[in-house]
Amino acid sequence: MISVEEAKQIITDNVQALPSVKLSLMEAAGLITATDIYSPVDVPFFDQSAMDGYAFHFDSWKNNSLTISGELAAGVSTIETLAQGNAVRIFTGAPVPPGADTVVMQEKVVAENKLLNIQDELLQKGANVRLKGSEIAKGSLALESHTRLTPAAIGFVANMGIAAIEVYGKITVAIIVTGNELQKPGATLTLGQVYESNSFALKAALQQLHIHSVITFHASDDIVDVMNAVERASAQADIILMTGGVSVGDYDFVTQALANFGVEKLFHKIKQKPGKPLFFGKKENKIFFGLPGNPASVLTCFYEYVTLALSKLTSTFVPVLSTKMVELTEDVQKKAGLTFFLKGICTDKTVVSCGAQESFRMSSFAKSNCLVCLAENETVYKKGSLVEVHLLPI
Repeated sequence: MISVEEAKQIITDNVQALPSVKLSLMEAAGLITATDIYSPVDVPFFDQSAMDGYAFHFDSWKNNSLTISGELAAGVSTIETLAQGNAVRIFTGAPVPPGADTVVMQEKVVAENKLLNIQDELLQKGANVRLKGSEIAKGSLALESHTRLTPAAIGFVANMGIAAIEVYGKITVAIIVTGNELQKPGATLTLGQVYESNSFALKAALQQLHIHSVITFHASDDIVDVMNAVERASAQADIILMTGGVSVGDYDFVTQALANFGVEKLFHKIKQKPGKPLFFGKKENKIFFGLPGNPASVLTCFYEYVTLALSKLTSTFVPVLSTKMVELTEDVQKKAGLTFFLKGICTDKTVVSCGAQESFRMSSFAKSNCLVCLAENETVYKKGSLVEVHLLPI
Protein backbone atom coordinates (compact mmCIF):
# COMPACT_ATOMS: atom_id res chain seq x y z
CA MET A 1 0.00 0.00 0.00
CA ILE A 2 1.04 3.57 -0.62
CA SER A 3 0.27 6.75 1.29
CA VAL A 4 -2.47 9.23 0.42
CA GLU A 5 0.15 11.80 -0.58
CA GLU A 6 1.93 9.33 -2.87
CA ALA A 7 -1.33 8.34 -4.53
CA LYS A 8 -2.31 11.94 -5.25
CA GLN A 9 1.13 12.69 -6.67
CA ILE A 10 0.91 9.68 -8.99
CA ILE A 11 -2.44 10.89 -10.30
CA THR A 12 -1.12 14.42 -10.81
CA ASP A 13 1.94 13.14 -12.67
CA ASN A 14 0.06 10.78 -14.98
CA VAL A 15 -2.98 12.74 -16.17
CA GLN A 16 -2.66 15.19 -19.05
CA ALA A 17 -5.11 17.85 -20.18
CA LEU A 18 -7.43 17.01 -23.06
CA PRO A 19 -7.03 19.17 -26.18
CA SER A 20 -9.30 22.18 -26.53
CA VAL A 21 -12.36 22.10 -28.78
CA LYS A 22 -14.56 24.74 -30.37
CA LEU A 23 -18.15 24.53 -29.18
CA SER A 24 -21.35 26.50 -29.54
CA LEU A 25 -22.25 28.80 -26.66
CA MET A 26 -24.64 26.41 -24.93
CA GLU A 27 -22.31 23.45 -25.38
CA ALA A 28 -19.52 25.53 -23.84
CA ALA A 29 -21.54 26.62 -20.80
CA GLY A 30 -19.77 25.66 -17.57
CA LEU A 31 -16.48 24.85 -19.31
CA ILE A 32 -13.14 26.71 -19.34
CA THR A 33 -12.02 29.14 -22.02
CA ALA A 34 -8.95 27.91 -23.91
CA THR A 35 -8.01 31.31 -25.36
CA ASP A 36 -8.43 34.97 -24.56
CA ILE A 37 -11.71 36.29 -25.95
CA TYR A 38 -11.77 39.74 -27.59
CA SER A 39 -14.91 41.58 -28.54
CA PRO A 40 -15.47 41.76 -32.32
CA VAL A 41 -17.86 44.72 -31.91
CA ASP A 42 -18.59 47.69 -29.71
CA VAL A 43 -21.18 46.91 -27.04
CA PRO A 44 -23.52 48.71 -27.23
CA PHE A 45 -23.11 48.88 -31.00
CA PHE A 46 -24.49 52.46 -30.98
CA ASP A 47 -25.46 55.17 -28.48
CA GLN A 48 -28.55 53.62 -26.91
CA SER A 49 -31.42 54.87 -24.78
CA ALA A 50 -31.46 53.32 -21.31
CA MET A 51 -35.18 53.95 -20.79
CA ASP A 52 -38.46 55.15 -22.25
CA GLY A 53 -38.49 58.94 -22.51
CA TYR A 54 -37.35 61.76 -24.77
CA ALA A 55 -33.94 62.36 -26.35
CA PHE A 56 -32.63 65.89 -26.83
CA HIS A 57 -29.49 68.07 -26.88
CA PHE A 58 -28.83 69.10 -23.30
CA ASP A 59 -27.01 72.39 -23.93
CA SER A 60 -29.77 73.65 -26.26
CA TRP A 61 -32.52 72.96 -23.73
CA LYS A 62 -31.86 75.72 -21.13
CA ASN A 63 -35.16 74.94 -19.37
CA ASN A 64 -37.16 75.92 -22.45
CA SER A 65 -39.88 73.92 -24.11
CA LEU A 66 -38.71 71.53 -26.81
CA THR A 67 -40.54 70.60 -30.01
CA ILE A 68 -41.38 66.91 -30.27
CA SER A 69 -40.34 65.96 -33.79
CA GLY A 70 -40.71 62.21 -34.00
CA GLU A 71 -40.42 58.79 -32.38
CA LEU A 72 -37.72 56.10 -32.21
CA ALA A 73 -38.38 52.50 -31.16
CA ALA A 74 -35.91 49.69 -30.49
CA GLY A 75 -34.81 48.04 -33.74
CA VAL A 76 -35.19 51.09 -35.94
CA SER A 77 -32.49 51.12 -38.61
CA THR A 78 -32.86 54.62 -40.09
CA ILE A 79 -32.57 57.79 -38.03
CA GLU A 80 -32.13 61.46 -38.82
CA THR A 81 -30.04 64.07 -37.05
CA LEU A 82 -32.03 65.83 -34.35
CA ALA A 83 -32.17 69.60 -34.71
CA GLN A 84 -31.35 71.73 -31.66
CA GLY A 85 -34.46 72.75 -29.78
CA ASN A 86 -36.19 69.53 -30.75
CA ALA A 87 -36.81 66.31 -28.86
CA VAL A 88 -37.75 62.84 -30.06
CA ARG A 89 -39.87 60.27 -28.29
CA ILE A 90 -37.57 57.31 -27.63
CA PHE A 91 -37.93 53.84 -26.15
CA THR A 92 -35.52 51.63 -24.23
CA GLY A 93 -32.87 50.12 -26.50
CA ALA A 94 -33.48 52.50 -29.40
CA PRO A 95 -30.53 54.37 -30.95
CA VAL A 96 -30.06 57.93 -29.71
CA PRO A 97 -30.10 60.11 -32.82
CA PRO A 98 -27.16 62.30 -33.86
CA GLY A 99 -27.61 65.72 -32.33
CA ALA A 100 -29.00 64.32 -29.04
CA ASP A 101 -26.92 63.48 -25.99
CA THR A 102 -29.41 63.09 -23.13
CA VAL A 103 -32.62 61.17 -22.41
CA VAL A 104 -35.16 62.32 -19.85
CA MET A 105 -37.44 59.64 -18.44
CA GLN A 106 -41.09 59.91 -19.44
CA GLU A 107 -42.23 60.32 -15.84
CA LYS A 108 -40.34 63.61 -15.61
CA VAL A 109 -42.00 65.50 -18.50
CA VAL A 110 -45.22 67.10 -19.59
CA ALA A 111 -45.93 66.62 -23.32
CA GLU A 112 -48.77 68.60 -24.87
CA ASN A 113 -49.44 69.83 -28.39
CA LYS A 114 -46.06 68.51 -29.58
CA LEU A 115 -44.29 70.59 -26.93
CA LEU A 116 -42.11 69.00 -24.26
CA ASN A 117 -41.57 70.56 -20.86
CA ILE A 118 -38.92 68.81 -18.74
CA GLN A 119 -39.55 68.77 -15.01
CA ASP A 120 -36.38 67.18 -13.66
CA GLU A 121 -34.20 69.54 -11.66
CA LEU A 122 -31.57 66.87 -11.13
CA LEU A 123 -31.20 65.91 -14.79
CA GLN A 124 -27.60 65.97 -16.01
CA LYS A 125 -26.04 65.99 -19.45
CA GLY A 126 -25.63 62.48 -20.83
CA ALA A 127 -28.21 60.97 -18.49
CA ASN A 128 -29.88 57.68 -19.47
CA VAL A 129 -27.69 57.15 -22.54
CA ARG A 130 -25.63 54.00 -22.92
CA LEU A 131 -22.67 55.19 -24.95
CA LYS A 132 -21.34 53.13 -27.85
CA GLY A 133 -18.69 50.72 -26.54
CA SER A 134 -19.36 51.60 -22.89
CA GLU A 135 -19.83 47.92 -21.99
CA ILE A 136 -16.83 46.86 -24.03
CA ALA A 137 -15.04 48.45 -26.97
CA LYS A 138 -14.31 46.58 -30.19
CA GLY A 139 -11.00 44.71 -29.89
CA SER A 140 -10.91 44.85 -26.10
CA LEU A 141 -10.21 41.79 -23.94
CA ALA A 142 -13.53 40.38 -22.74
CA LEU A 143 -12.55 37.14 -20.97
CA GLU A 144 -9.11 35.75 -20.22
CA SER A 145 -8.05 32.21 -21.00
CA HIS A 146 -8.94 29.67 -18.29
CA THR A 147 -12.09 31.52 -17.27
CA ARG A 148 -15.11 29.45 -16.19
CA LEU A 149 -18.04 30.10 -18.52
CA THR A 150 -20.73 30.86 -15.98
CA PRO A 151 -24.27 31.78 -17.11
CA ALA A 152 -23.30 35.47 -16.86
CA ALA A 153 -20.14 34.87 -18.92
CA ILE A 154 -22.16 33.06 -21.59
CA GLY A 155 -24.58 35.99 -21.72
CA PHE A 156 -21.68 38.45 -21.95
CA VAL A 157 -20.13 36.54 -24.87
CA ALA A 158 -23.49 36.23 -26.64
CA ASN A 159 -23.96 39.99 -26.26
CA MET A 160 -20.81 40.44 -28.35
CA GLY A 161 -22.25 38.30 -31.15
CA ILE A 162 -19.85 35.40 -30.61
CA ALA A 163 -21.50 32.08 -31.48
CA ALA A 164 -18.74 29.57 -30.64
CA ILE A 165 -15.84 29.43 -28.18
CA GLU A 166 -12.59 27.46 -27.91
CA VAL A 167 -12.80 25.64 -24.57
CA TYR A 168 -11.24 23.00 -22.37
CA GLY A 169 -13.20 20.48 -20.40
CA LYS A 170 -15.43 18.74 -22.92
CA ILE A 171 -15.14 15.35 -21.30
CA THR A 172 -17.06 12.08 -21.30
CA VAL A 173 -17.11 9.89 -18.21
CA ALA A 174 -18.09 6.23 -18.17
CA ILE A 175 -19.34 4.59 -14.98
CA ILE A 176 -19.21 0.79 -14.83
CA VAL A 177 -21.27 -0.67 -12.00
CA THR A 178 -20.46 -4.29 -11.14
CA GLY A 179 -22.33 -6.77 -8.98
CA ASN A 180 -24.96 -9.50 -9.33
CA GLU A 181 -26.82 -8.24 -6.27
CA LEU A 182 -27.61 -4.76 -7.59
CA GLN A 183 -31.09 -3.61 -8.56
CA LYS A 184 -32.28 -0.26 -9.89
CA PRO A 185 -34.23 1.99 -7.52
CA GLY A 186 -37.93 1.40 -8.06
CA ALA A 187 -37.57 -2.34 -8.56
CA THR A 188 -38.78 -4.86 -5.98
CA LEU A 189 -35.97 -6.44 -3.97
CA THR A 190 -35.65 -10.13 -3.28
CA LEU A 191 -33.45 -11.73 -0.63
CA GLY A 192 -29.77 -10.99 -1.30
CA GLN A 193 -30.38 -7.96 -3.49
CA VAL A 194 -29.62 -4.29 -2.75
CA TYR A 195 -30.42 -1.06 -4.56
CA GLU A 196 -27.64 0.37 -6.73
CA SER A 197 -26.83 3.92 -5.62
CA ASN A 198 -23.22 4.53 -6.62
CA SER A 199 -23.92 5.58 -10.20
CA PHE A 200 -26.53 8.08 -8.99
CA ALA A 201 -24.17 9.65 -6.47
CA LEU A 202 -21.34 9.82 -9.01
CA LYS A 203 -23.54 11.37 -11.71
CA ALA A 204 -24.75 14.00 -9.26
CA ALA A 205 -21.17 14.76 -8.20
CA LEU A 206 -20.09 15.05 -11.85
CA GLN A 207 -22.96 17.44 -12.60
CA GLN A 208 -21.71 19.69 -9.79
CA LEU A 209 -18.43 19.87 -11.71
CA HIS A 210 -20.19 20.82 -14.98
CA ILE A 211 -19.63 17.35 -16.45
CA HIS A 212 -22.84 16.14 -18.07
CA SER A 213 -21.67 13.63 -20.67
CA VAL A 214 -21.86 10.47 -18.54
CA ILE A 215 -22.47 6.92 -19.78
CA THR A 216 -23.41 4.11 -17.39
CA PHE A 217 -22.69 0.41 -17.93
CA HIS A 218 -23.71 -2.54 -15.76
CA ALA A 219 -21.68 -5.73 -15.51
CA SER A 220 -22.34 -8.95 -13.64
CA ASP A 221 -19.72 -10.67 -11.52
CA ASP A 222 -18.24 -12.40 -14.53
CA ILE A 223 -14.77 -11.70 -15.96
CA VAL A 224 -15.98 -11.73 -19.58
CA ASP A 225 -18.90 -9.43 -18.81
CA VAL A 226 -16.62 -7.00 -16.97
CA MET A 227 -14.07 -7.03 -19.80
CA ASN A 228 -16.80 -6.32 -22.36
CA ALA A 229 -17.99 -3.37 -20.29
CA VAL A 230 -14.43 -2.02 -20.01
CA GLU A 231 -13.94 -2.28 -23.78
CA ARG A 232 -17.23 -0.52 -24.58
CA ALA A 233 -16.66 2.20 -21.98
CA SER A 234 -13.09 2.98 -23.06
CA ALA A 235 -14.22 3.34 -26.67
CA GLN A 236 -16.56 6.18 -25.69
CA ALA A 237 -15.13 7.89 -22.61
CA ASP A 238 -12.04 9.80 -21.52
CA ILE A 239 -12.14 8.52 -17.94
CA ILE A 240 -13.65 5.27 -16.70
CA LEU A 241 -14.94 4.88 -13.13
CA MET A 242 -15.63 1.33 -11.99
CA THR A 243 -17.46 0.61 -8.75
CA GLY A 244 -17.24 -2.65 -6.85
CA GLY A 245 -15.22 -5.76 -7.58
CA VAL A 246 -11.90 -4.06 -6.93
CA SER A 247 -10.83 -6.00 -3.84
CA VAL A 248 -9.43 -9.54 -3.67
CA GLY A 249 -12.54 -11.67 -3.26
CA ASP A 250 -13.44 -14.62 -5.44
CA TYR A 251 -15.96 -12.49 -7.34
CA ASP A 252 -13.82 -9.35 -7.65
CA PHE A 253 -12.86 -9.26 -11.32
CA VAL A 254 -12.16 -5.57 -11.96
CA THR A 255 -8.37 -5.56 -11.59
CA GLN A 256 -8.01 -8.74 -13.66
CA ALA A 257 -10.28 -7.36 -16.37
CA LEU A 258 -8.29 -4.13 -16.53
CA ALA A 259 -5.01 -6.05 -16.71
CA ASN A 260 -6.37 -8.24 -19.51
CA PHE A 261 -7.41 -5.08 -21.39
CA GLY A 262 -3.87 -3.72 -21.14
CA VAL A 263 -4.41 -1.04 -18.50
CA GLU A 264 -1.17 -0.11 -16.73
CA LYS A 265 -1.64 -0.34 -12.95
CA LEU A 266 -0.17 2.78 -11.34
CA PHE A 267 -1.35 1.90 -7.84
CA HIS A 268 -3.80 -0.41 -6.11
CA LYS A 269 -4.50 0.02 -2.39
CA ILE A 270 -3.90 3.12 -0.29
CA LYS A 271 -3.18 3.42 3.41
CA GLN A 272 -6.54 5.02 4.17
CA LYS A 273 -10.01 4.47 5.55
CA PRO A 274 -12.46 4.31 3.86
CA GLY A 275 -11.46 3.25 0.36
CA LYS A 276 -8.33 1.19 0.93
CA PRO A 277 -8.56 -0.94 -2.28
CA LEU A 278 -8.68 2.04 -4.70
CA PHE A 279 -7.17 1.28 -8.13
CA PHE A 280 -5.70 3.82 -10.57
CA GLY A 281 -4.32 3.07 -14.00
CA LYS A 282 -4.09 4.27 -17.59
CA LYS A 283 -3.99 2.96 -21.12
CA GLU A 284 -2.70 5.41 -23.70
CA ASN A 285 -4.78 8.54 -23.06
CA LYS A 286 -7.56 6.78 -21.11
CA ILE A 287 -7.76 7.03 -17.31
CA PHE A 288 -9.19 4.22 -15.15
CA PHE A 289 -10.30 4.22 -11.52
CA GLY A 290 -11.43 1.11 -9.70
CA LEU A 291 -13.53 2.41 -6.81
CA PRO A 292 -14.66 0.28 -3.86
CA GLY A 293 -18.26 -0.87 -3.80
CA ASN A 294 -19.41 0.63 -0.50
CA PRO A 295 -21.20 3.94 -1.18
CA ALA A 296 -19.33 6.13 1.34
CA SER A 297 -16.01 4.77 0.07
CA VAL A 298 -17.01 5.52 -3.52
CA LEU A 299 -17.89 9.14 -2.83
CA THR A 300 -14.86 9.72 -0.59
CA CYS A 301 -12.49 8.35 -3.24
CA PHE A 302 -14.25 10.38 -5.91
CA TYR A 303 -13.75 13.65 -4.05
CA GLU A 304 -10.22 12.94 -2.86
CA TYR A 305 -8.77 11.36 -6.01
CA VAL A 306 -11.01 11.33 -9.08
CA THR A 307 -11.49 15.11 -8.90
CA LEU A 308 -7.71 15.53 -9.15
CA ALA A 309 -7.75 13.68 -12.46
CA LEU A 310 -10.79 15.60 -13.67
CA SER A 311 -9.13 18.93 -12.86
CA LYS A 312 -6.09 17.94 -14.93
CA LEU A 313 -8.15 16.56 -17.82
CA THR A 314 -10.32 19.67 -18.01
CA SER A 315 -7.52 22.22 -17.39
CA THR A 316 -9.50 23.64 -14.47
CA PHE A 317 -6.42 24.30 -12.28
CA VAL A 318 -8.70 24.96 -9.30
CA PRO A 319 -8.98 22.19 -6.68
CA VAL A 320 -12.51 20.89 -6.25
CA LEU A 321 -11.93 20.51 -2.51
CA SER A 322 -10.86 23.63 -0.66
CA THR A 323 -8.86 23.05 2.53
CA LYS A 324 -8.85 24.79 5.89
CA MET A 325 -7.67 24.15 9.46
CA VAL A 326 -10.31 24.16 12.18
CA GLU A 327 -10.76 22.92 15.76
CA LEU A 328 -12.27 19.57 16.69
CA THR A 329 -15.26 19.80 19.01
CA GLU A 330 -14.65 16.31 20.45
CA ASP A 331 -11.95 13.75 21.20
CA VAL A 332 -11.20 11.37 18.31
CA GLN A 333 -9.17 8.16 18.30
CA LYS A 334 -8.00 6.19 15.27
CA LYS A 335 -5.63 3.42 14.23
CA ALA A 336 -2.06 4.26 13.30
CA GLY A 337 -0.89 3.53 9.76
CA LEU A 338 -4.01 4.74 7.94
CA THR A 339 -5.21 8.20 6.93
CA PHE A 340 -8.83 8.57 8.01
CA PHE A 341 -11.42 10.62 6.12
CA LEU A 342 -14.33 11.31 8.45
CA LYS A 343 -17.63 12.77 7.33
CA GLY A 344 -18.07 16.01 9.26
CA ILE A 345 -19.93 19.27 9.62
CA CYS A 346 -17.64 22.30 9.48
CA THR A 347 -18.39 25.85 10.61
CA ASP A 348 -16.06 28.84 10.31
CA LYS A 349 -13.78 27.66 13.10
CA THR A 350 -14.84 24.18 14.22
CA VAL A 351 -15.73 20.75 12.90
CA VAL A 352 -17.78 17.93 14.40
CA SER A 353 -17.92 14.33 13.24
CA CYS A 354 -21.26 13.23 11.77
CA GLY A 355 -20.98 9.78 13.32
CA ALA A 356 -21.95 6.66 11.33
CA GLN A 357 -18.52 6.53 9.71
CA GLU A 358 -18.75 2.99 8.32
CA SER A 359 -18.13 2.74 4.59
CA PHE A 360 -21.66 1.57 3.82
CA ARG A 361 -23.33 4.46 5.70
CA MET A 362 -24.59 7.30 3.53
CA SER A 363 -26.97 8.93 6.02
CA SER A 364 -24.09 10.78 7.67
CA PHE A 365 -22.53 11.67 4.31
CA ALA A 366 -25.85 13.22 3.29
CA LYS A 367 -25.58 15.61 6.25
CA SER A 368 -21.88 16.41 5.96
CA ASN A 369 -20.23 19.38 4.28
CA CYS A 370 -16.62 18.25 4.63
CA LEU A 371 -14.20 15.38 5.02
CA VAL A 372 -12.00 15.53 8.11
CA CYS A 373 -8.49 14.38 7.22
CA LEU A 374 -6.76 12.60 10.11
CA ALA A 375 -3.06 11.95 9.50
CA GLU A 376 -1.71 8.45 8.92
CA ASN A 377 0.62 8.29 11.92
CA GLU A 378 -1.60 10.02 14.49
CA THR A 379 -3.81 8.03 16.84
CA VAL A 380 -5.34 10.55 19.25
CA TYR A 381 -6.86 13.96 18.57
CA LYS A 382 -8.03 15.92 21.59
CA LYS A 383 -10.97 18.30 21.63
CA GLY A 384 -9.69 21.67 20.44
CA SER A 385 -6.96 20.15 18.23
CA LEU A 386 -6.50 21.72 14.82
CA VAL A 387 -7.37 19.35 11.99
CA GLU A 388 -7.41 19.63 8.23
CA VAL A 389 -10.84 19.58 6.59
CA HIS A 390 -11.65 19.27 2.91
CA LEU A 391 -14.81 21.24 2.12
CA LEU A 392 -17.19 19.44 -0.21
CA PRO A 393 -18.69 21.24 -3.23
CA ILE A 394 -22.04 22.81 -2.48
